[in-house]
Formats: sequence, C-alpha cells, structure tokens
Amino acid sequence: MTQSAASNLTLSEPGLDDCQQKILLLPTDPNAEVMEIPGYKLVYVNGACPRNYRVYKADSMIGVIFQHITHWSNGVDSLRYSESVDAAVGLDKFLNVARVSKATTEQPLTEEELLNKEFDSLTSEDWERLRRYVPQAKDLVAA
Repeated sequence: MTQSAASNLTLSEPGLDDCQQKILLLPTDPNAEVMEIPGYKLVYVNGACPRNYRVYKADSMIGVIFQHITHWSNGVDSLRYSESVDAAVGLDKFLNVARVSKATTEQPLTEEELLNKEFDSLTSEDWERLRRYVPQAKDLVAA
C-alpha cells in the first residue's frame, strides 16, 4: 500500500460512526442502561436471552449476572433466582466465601522460602521475621 493510499484510510469514513458503539459503559455514563437495586447497580452489556449485566457494588465491578426469560443466574453457581437482587447477592456472597477460603488455606512462607524471594518483594513483616530468624544447626551444611 502506498503512502497516499494509506493516508486516504481514516476512521472518519462515511457511515463508520453509525456502526460504532461504546462497550463496557460505566454506571455513570449517561448512555449506560443502569438498573439500581439495593446495594448494587446493574449495567446492561448485551444479549437478548439471556441479557447480560455487569454488577457493581459501590464503585467496583464484582461480576456478571444474566436475565433469562423465567429466571436470573450469576454464573458462579447453578441456582436459578427469581429476582435480580438475589442473583447479585448470591454472586457477592460466593466471592466473599471464595476470598475467605483462599485466605484461610494460604500458609505463610517459611523463613527459608522468604530468603529465596527477591529483596524488593519482601514486606516489612517479612524483614522482621527474617531479622528474628535463627537457623537450626541441622539446617546448616558445611561448604
């Protein structure tokens, strides 16, 4: 393609603006289709059946729920909800349980594992643990 041909291709071609549309509108966008329910905002994304909505709690998106003809669902469980608020609350509860479950199953790194981490990635608590750490004699190996 020559330079003159490339310069003729622009995004302002006639009719191009007609087919462009914003995607992932924020709940504050005046063009967004927003459904407010207690504690949540649902922002329509796309779809006919199911209709897809992004769920916001405060200013953070927590996930997606779906409006079917006869029920609502949230994609994280196999339940069918009769109301949108129930699907949003179910999604929120699932995420909270997942966060708690992850936090309780994670074991803190041992001091030996901390010694293998990059210095820049250590937290002040990690440094304090390493400062107090005294290796056991069985862990020491003569070189």
